[in-house]
Amino acid sequence: MKLNIALLAGDGIGPEISVQGRAVLEAVAQKFGHDISFREALVGAAAIDAVGDPFPQETLTICREADAVLFSAVGDPKYDNDPTAKVRPEQGLLAMRKQLGLYANIRPVQTFKSLLHLSPLREELVREADFVCIRELTGGMYFGEKHEGTDEAWDTNKYTRSEVERILRIAYQYARMRRRHLTVVDKANVLASSRLWRNVAQEMMGEYPDVQTDFMYVDNAAMRMIQEPRFFDVMVTENTFGDILTDEGSCISGSMGLLPSASTGSGTPLFEPIHGSWPQAKGKNIANPLAQILSVAMLLEHFALSEEGALVRRAVNESLEANVRTPEIQVPGGAHYGTREVGQWIVEWIRAN
Repeated sequence: MKLNIALLAGDGIGPEISVQGRAVLEAVAQKFGHDISFREALVGAAAIDAVGDPFPQETLTICREADAVLFSAVGDPKYDNDPTAKVRPEQGLLAMRKQLGLYANIRPVQTFKSLLHLSPLREELVREADFVCIRELTGGMYFGEKHEGTDEAWDTNKYTRSEVERILRIAYQYARMRRRHLTVVDKANVLASSRLWRNVAQEMMGEYPDVQTDFMYVDNAAMRMIQEPRFFDVMVTENTFGDILTDEGSCISGSMGLLPSASTGSGTPLFEPIHGSWPQAKGKNIANPLAQILSVAMLLEHFALSEEGALVRRAVNESLEANVRTPEIQVPGGAHYGTREVGQWIVEWIRAN
């Protein structure tokens, strides 16, 4: 297969983990005879510093011409600590989602047998936890009409029927590929927008009689994820709720450095780790590259390259079992491995297996 990949390293630890993701893709391509090419582009603070725009037109063009985007992270303290900044790195991420039509964010939450002890929850609660959070990505308060004054401010949480229908269809498709259980998360007892979500879901559930559909208020869902994470199979929700719940879900595995994600919709699909730019670790060779590498697995699987994706996942599992880990997940007394060393070990394992 021939694939053109837009490579957006971004900020902070982004360039370090991006190198490892690319190396893994190149190793897979060589092993299976695929032709994968890369075009690098600026986004986030790096793009602001270079051209004054967190998502320049050139980057948009490169993304639109690509088969997929492999993205790393955006964010920089010099913008975080300046509340008066009119242009911010995160605006580049929002613009990219909107302009590429990426309305569905897919975040798998799973645990690794060798890392259960790192979860903040008891092992018996998280063992075999495996679910997918599907977050609507281009609607709601993040994109609704806003007003910000010195004495009053508001954000509009607006959704249309078509926006709700299209994300629910994706959620049902994932449920059919998994354990056929879909949980729709809303706040229909308070919010009009949530009542639209629930009404549309109740109308659509008859089209999917093979999927068990249940409904849960967002506060209850947040509690249930901690009390009984194995209850969930596929969870779908709106943008703001999804932003919060997916970060909560990421803690279940024991490290945000382990979880990938995909954003899909009407344009070029995008694959990224969920952990952000971690600027404090920039240049220190300590960032965990596994979420970026597992994003590569999701990218391969998106193009029906299931054998290739499975090989990448096995390589990650083997690295964990062999205690080839970055410091935040290394066992006491284990050897030191940095970002580069973990990535290189996985590349070599792929080449040898």
